[in-house]
Amino acid sequence: LLAILWFSYWQTVAAYPSNGGSYIVAKDNLGTGAGLLAGTALMVDYMLNVAVGISSGIGALTSALPILHPWTLWLCLVVLVVITLMNLRGTRESGLAWAIPTYLFIASLGFILVWGVIKAMGVSGHPQAVVQPPAVAQSAEAITVWLVLRAFASGCTAMTGVEAVSNGVSAFREPRVRHAHGTLSVIVIVLGFLLVCIAHVAQAYDIMAMDQTKEGYQSVLSQIVGAVYGRGWLYYVTIGSVLAVLCLSANTSFVDFPRLCHLVAQDGFLPKAFAVPGRRLVYTAGILFLAAGSGALLTVFGGITDRLIPLFAVGAFLSFTLSQAGMAAHWRRSTEGRGRHAKLLINGTGAIATGVALVIILLAKFVEGAWLTVVVIPCTLMLLLLVRRYYDDVDAQLLAGSNRRIDVRNREEALVIVPISRWDRVSRKAIEYALRLSNDVTALHVTTLAGPDGEEHENTLRREWTRFVETPARESGLRPPKLQLIPSQFRSVVAPVLREIEEARDRFPCRPVFIVLPEIVEGRWWGYLLHTHRERRVRARLLRYGGPTVAVIGVPWQLTASEPEEGLAEEEPVAAS
Repeated sequence: LLAILWFSYWQTVAAYPSNGGSYIVAKDNLGTGAGLLAGTALMVDYMLNVAVGISSGIGALTSALPILHPWTLWLCLVVLVVITLMNLRGTRESGLAWAIPTYLFIASLGFILVWGVIKAMGVSGHPQAVVQPPAVAQSAEAITVWLVLRAFASGCTAMTGVEAVSNGVSAFREPRVRHAHGTLSVIVIVLGFLLVCIAHVAQAYDIMAMDQTKEGYQSVLSQIVGAVYGRGWLYYVTIGSVLAVLCLSANTSFVDFPRLCHLVAQDGFLPKAFAVPGRRLVYTAGILFLAAGSGALLTVFGGITDRLIPLFAVGAFLSFTLSQAGMAAHWRRSTEGRGRHAKLLINGTGAIATGVALVIILLAKFVEGAWLTVVVIPCTLMLLLLVRRYYDDVDAQLLAGSNRRIDVRNREEALVIVPISRWDRVSRKAIEYALRLSNDVTALHVTTLAGPDGEEHENTLRREWTRFVETPARESGLRPPKLQLIPSQFRSVVAPVLREIEEARDRFPCRPVFIVLPEIVEGRWWGYLLHTHRERRVRARLLRYGGPTVAVIGVPWQLTASEPEEGLAEEEPVAAS
């Protein structure tokens, strides 16, 4: 099966040098529906890949340091946060971080496996273990076809990363196809070598899988290294590299998941935030969403690999099947004469082989947890279709009538309303701005104080309004802005303002109404906690329910730690005669 995938994706990379992921291939050759199904399956698989990779890595760590076993879940979450932060910094920095652990993993584990094979061959296949593997109860289950199929289904999870090369061809340097082919070949050769050697050494040393939830857990790789070479320095180097490379295998998902979401979002099936790169030119929304989903999986399943494995590989092999079927359709319609039938045969064989493997995985793992993936993929697909329907509705509303000329006949002066809490520099700036928009300006002030204090506050505001607003406006030949005081029975501020604005809108149904909101912009993060932010609530309600004739304009005032530059419209001193 691995060999079939190698040849199949070799052709996919050559046919799609820009991006040959399952989503693109299936969409181009089998239609949008098949493309979305492949994309959805890959999204689920990428999320599971992060959870399985990290939980497996922490399983290796707790095998070497059993004292950490009770903290398995917390260790998984810490590793997830670290990987997420590294990817948010950008792929250049993160790529350098996982190159060394990857090479160390291949070298150290490869040496252990080769040495184990040599030792086994020297004693007719029954070597003596340096550290005896823990005794595990023997299974009484007979070797049947069903048992072999279940084992095959579990083994298929090792192949889920093969498709990553075709997804990320655009990330390679030129010549991209040649570099992608080389990377694909290295992945397949190393993976095949590790699978064969691990299977041989595990059988030779009588190594069996253990329950990760129980104390004294030892991963298969930990048992192999201990049995072949003991628990010396090489054991800890090898297990350290296993930990690093298994945890960092999640980086495949962190690289390809945001790219896939970017492509799907460009087609309108995901929120547009997934299509926009962040400050460091990475798709921040995709990275954060993947981290949140993977964290939820790790939390729900306790960071235990055996609980996650049954969910794994269904999405990958579904995308494999659709991708290879799409390539077969591509070669079937291709006008290329040379080698077209051979290429069709290879990708057709790949589609059949991966399809059969998918059926086996579903049958073997359905009760153990694969049913959850079968439910999640269609539900996610429905969500994508609903997102696209929403964007289609938005476009229908925004583009309807856009081919008409603008209406220049209605030139009626706008009514400008400025809510103010008191007379200060922020209010002054808002009134000055409002007078540039219209001569019909009304300031709204809600009085929440009763009795003598309330009367004194109102009289003070009226005096300031006459001195600083009405008098300068009359002297300039402008219509003085009006000050309207609104009593609030229940000391509410937002509701009375909204009510007055609604009444003004109803009095002038065809007249534009501009709401100029004075806003304080705090330069210190903690300063936001010390303000009521009423203007934001007014803005939100007006934008939602204001109607087509109401426009909301914010006039910001940036707060600084410096002293005021000048007083509030201080009167010029009168020169002595």
